[in-house]
Amino acid sequence: MNRFVVIDLETTGHAPSKNDKIIEIGMVIIEDNEIIDTETTFFNPDQPIPPFITNLTGISDEDVVDAPVFKEKASTIKSLLEDSYIIAHNVNFDLGFLNAELKENGMDRLHNQVLDTVELSRILFPTAPGYKLSQLSDHFNLQHDDPHRALSDAYVTAKLFQKLIDKINQLPYETIEQWLKLEGAFISDIKEILLNRLDELAFSTDNHPSIQTFQGLAFHMKDVDVKQVHNVQTSFGTYLDTIYEDGGKLSQHLPMYEKRSGQQEMSETIYDAFTSKKHALIEAGTGTGKSLAYLLPAVYYAVKQKQKVIISTHTTQLQSQLLDEEIPLIHAISDIPFQATLLKGKNHYISLEKFSIELYEQGQDNYDVALTKAMLLIWITETGTGDIDEVQLPTSGYIFFRKISADTEKSINPQSPWFQYSYYQQARRKAQRANIIITNHALLCTDMFNDYAFLPSYERVIIDEAHHFEEQAAHHYGLKMDYMSMQFTCNQMGSSEEDKLFGNYVQAYQLSNGDIPLHEWNETLKNAKQEIEDLFQAIYHYVSKQHLSNQALSDVGRIQYRMDMEKETGESWQVILDMSSRLSLYFRDLIHILFMVEERINQEDQSEKNHREELLQMVEWLQRYIDGLELMFFSDGEVEQIKWIEIDKKGQNHSVFLYSEPANVAELLENEFFHEKESVVMTSATLTMNQSFSFMQKRLGLSSHSCITEQIKSPFAYDQQVQMFVPNDFPNIKYGNIDDFVYATAEAIISLAEITSGRMLVLFTSYEMLRKAYYVLKETMETDKYMLIGQGITSGSRARLKKNFQSFDQAILLGTSSFWEGVDIPGDDLSSLVIVRLPFQPPNHPVVEAKSAILKKQQQNPFMELSLPNAVIKFKQGFGRLIRSSSDRGIVFVCDARIVNARYGKYFTESIPKVPMHYDSTQKLIDKAEQWFKKNDAL
Repeated sequence: MNRFVVIDLETTGHAPSKNDKIIEIGMVIIEDNEIIDTETTFFNPDQPIPPFITNLTGISDEDVVDAPVFKEKASTIKSLLEDSYIIAHNVNFDLGFLNAELKENGMDRLHNQVLDTVELSRILFPTAPGYKLSQLSDHFNLQHDDPHRALSDAYVTAKLFQKLIDKINQLPYETIEQWLKLEGAFISDIKEILLNRLDELAFSTDNHPSIQTFQGLAFHMKDVDVKQVHNVQTSFGTYLDTIYEDGGKLSQHLPMYEKRSGQQEMSETIYDAFTSKKHALIEAGTGTGKSLAYLLPAVYYAVKQKQKVIISTHTTQLQSQLLDEEIPLIHAISDIPFQATLLKGKNHYISLEKFSIELYEQGQDNYDVALTKAMLLIWITETGTGDIDEVQLPTSGYIFFRKISADTEKSINPQSPWFQYSYYQQARRKAQRANIIITNHALLCTDMFNDYAFLPSYERVIIDEAHHFEEQAAHHYGLKMDYMSMQFTCNQMGSSEEDKLFGNYVQAYQLSNGDIPLHEWNETLKNAKQEIEDLFQAIYHYVSKQHLSNQALSDVGRIQYRMDMEKETGESWQVILDMSSRLSLYFRDLIHILFMVEERINQEDQSEKNHREELLQMVEWLQRYIDGLELMFFSDGEVEQIKWIEIDKKGQNHSVFLYSEPANVAELLENEFFHEKESVVMTSATLTMNQSFSFMQKRLGLSSHSCITEQIKSPFAYDQQVQMFVPNDFPNIKYGNIDDFVYATAEAIISLAEITSGRMLVLFTSYEMLRKAYYVLKETMETDKYMLIGQGITSGSRARLKKNFQSFDQAILLGTSSFWEGVDIPGDDLSSLVIVRLPFQPPNHPVVEAKSAILKKQQQNPFMELSLPNAVIKFKQGFGRLIRSSSDRGIVFVCDARIVNARYGKYFTESIPKVPMHYDSTQKLIDKAEQWFKKNDAL
């Protein structure tokens, strides 16, 4: 069958079961991969079209008043679809509506083969930025003149389908062969198309020079590129001048280049720190261009001294920016040849060997796992890194990926045939030969706390987004355990009868009950899994029953409970301790049996190192849980720990997460990092409070005498670009007027939205307050005028919510903790920033509560030493969301009057750039904001 009909429907709603009807259909007919005809018509739904639909599609009641009802066109539509594939973007939606209409009119359902372009796009373009039709049309530059109109959407879907067929025709034989093994799990009836392509390839002489094949798997593997690095002859000063000065390389390369003195000053400070073997703290204001400022001295020093320099970031977004934008720029403007590469932890890289095993061992995969496997099959034919961060997997796909990441390879035998095809080993080889290694805080901390075993040897490191470094160090020196991870580990090991890791070894070495206590393994594993179930349910109920007068909530609404081992008593707590002890014993028994199996393998086949390594990986998993249970419930270890439990009341009774982290990492960092490395440069836009680095130095363990400090001012004219407004008539939340405060906030948001046409980011310090504000806004504002997006309420990741915000002309985005930083929305997309409360962490947050108690014991003031500095730094991060370029304009509306009338308010205002601040009634502030925007629009 070589006939395809692409359809798209516009409807009065989302569910035919709720009597929603079709109001427009668009059809595009494809034969021999060419568009040969189109059809479109309105339908009279015999019901009013909702305003939201009219706003979305532009189709009004007047447009359809004289249109035919569906029954009048049903036979024509069925004849057009006869002997054809039906294609749609989310085909179940369109097909569901068509079949509902046909059934209602006494006609047979459609039984055509179908192709879903959402599903096929996810498989064939696994690195696309998104899979909405508008996102894909932008990605592939497909002309989309009239989004949310049926024929326009159908036409773009048809063009997209042609792209999909072209991509299938580029795939190697092995990839299509593996895909065919999975196709039964999918919505799309792709089998015939794939078989036809296999037949063509069987008689084709075409090859794929960039593709390698091994054991039935096709993949792309780049050779490590080694360039000859020459000696550097020019001095550092001359090197900078040739780049930064007017008429220099930057001005030649960037037409709109304007020299920023702070950028060169930062480069010079970093080079001084490197050459004098000192550490440095550098606060670089927004717009400094700090990435380029630190990369230039890093490259110069690394090449001249033939020493590696590490660049560590907190976010993958910044890593991508460095690799895709800044590094190529330096190659273009610098005469110094150098190599830069990215190195992440093993859990980021796919293991082709493990993936091959999972493909070979075909089981009953659920939809997400089958989709993940298909996406990875295509992706490995394209990726040069094997880094899973390149792909957007379905949610449970990341659970599957844990089974096939390089982290599951305790170590790869260099004699193994798969060794040369390891993406992780390739990344390590690149890192060994590179001058600049870009990594993340997580791997840097893992390396630090494991005797520097993961990164190549280095003496100089630049830590960007450094205000996160203490937190990352604490996480890596602490622990996190949860029910799902523990059960996942046990399920992966399996019993001796299951086709899992342990079962594989039983079959491979024909172990009998006389050799290995298989019955004991099965019984112990069963008991361990039941004990995990019981333990986490017991913890859930224990926390639920605590009468917390003011429960702390996490960003996602989980209840947080700090454990105080001196106060945890009673029968319920003793039950938890007994369960933890029993679970540890079950894990120890499993480890004992694993060592028996490992010894048997040694006796029978000395060459099977890979099998022994996998068994030892299981031992490592179990020992990690034993150590975690011991640290969580029975001891502190070498360092005093803060321990807490989070439970999700919306989840099941085992939705429990256990956390522990050091009360103070300053001494650890001082001894294990700053004393070990010759020069550590830490930079961020927010490292000071009230122009002082003392707080950051203290929390990081940096002594002032060996540390250079430098503040680089932002080049932006904040006094002209920003206005700050603080209302003096909001209800005082101190007296329990939370609901009144939320209503006042919502009213201010709506008034500001009228002035700025939405384009507003609202930052909360509490998920509970965000949730309340969201529903108040939903009730009071014109729902068809503004797109309201709420973190934790509107589905999607932070990146997805940001994209949604930017894709609507009039949108309001409500965010909490993670939205205070790392969210760049430049230009007209963001015109107003509302800061609902000064970002003090709740005093009952487990970490804050514990650290405050420690400070009190040391006769220090927890507010001045901990709460206030943290709040100021976070406030600076939030404030920095508004202005991202010299042309940005906007207002900051701070609903919290403490910034003006509290004694500590000056610490906030004096820590940000000087901007005009207005303290007045809400109505007067709204009037001033409107006048200011009119004035700027006129300019």
